[in-house]
Amino acid sequence: MRVFVTGATGFVGSAVVKELRAAGHQVLGLARSDAAAAALKAAGAQVHLGSIEDLQSLRDGASDVDGVIHTAFNHDFSKYVENCEADRHVIAALGSVLIGTHRPLVVTTGMTFLAEGRLGTEHDAPPPSVLGPPRSATEEATTALVSQQIRAMVVRLPQVHDPLKQGFISFLIALAREKGIAAYVGDGLQRWPAVHVSDAAVLYRLALEKGVAGHRYHAVHDQGVALRDIAACIGQGLKLPVVSVTPEKAAEHFGWLAPFVAMDIPASSALTRAELGWNPSRPSLLSDLGQFAFS
Repeated sequence: MRVFVTGATGFVGSAVVKELRAAGHQVLGLARSDAAAAALKAAGAQVHLGSIEDLQSLRDGASDVDGVIHTAFNHDFSKYVENCEADRHVIAALGSVLIGTHRPLVVTTGMTFLAEGRLGTEHDAPPPSVLGPPRSATEEATTALVSQQIRAMVVRLPQVHDPLKQGFISFLIALAREKGIAAYVGDGLQRWPAVHVSDAAVLYRLALEKGVAGHRYHAVHDQGVALRDIAACIGQGLKLPVVSVTPEKAAEHFGWLAPFVAMDIPASSALTRAELGWNPSRPSLLSDLGQFAFS
């Protein structure tokens, strides 16, 4: 297949490009700079110049391929709501040239809106974005395309990691360096699901090749890693004390991360594994965090 990939030089997208190329697929990667274009060429991909802000460039990129994988997202959390709504328009633009083709469109979202305190599954629908969770806009836009004869589906990402990068945990590491403590909230039993970036890339490929329209897929290896265990690894790596912060002090200490560190959102991938034959095998989050170069 010839596949258009947005975010093709990002942390997840570059792993997806590598996985697709290894499986014999051709890749057309979105690039907004000369450096990104050079990285794509080095990875054996073709280059399509544009950006997620340029909707016409997205339509052009998606118009002459066999499938699309959308991994790009603006991670400026000071404009989170705005960026989630922008993603809705990006998905609509990509889908507009796939209508009636039954070609696959694999869209990326997160897991922060799943039910608190219980194991989230692929059956869990996101709350409507009008009720508060702005990231739901991504799934709403994807679902709207299914009735237009597009094989649109969602991959939900948890904490994505390897020994060099750790998702939200990278921000926790930077915060620990700044504050001089590795902190968690309350008893630290809030659980975050996680997956190695290479395992996530395999799931994207499987969804592209045989995923079902309208289905949600969970890229989950670790169902739930306790925040206090994450903090303990950070403290050990940075040689800093590991400290509990009260919920009342969480906003002061964690800033924009406070709502996320308070979340207890374990998740399952049992249905994803059964349907697509996905079998994650790379190291766990804590294993990779133990190999992280803190110095």
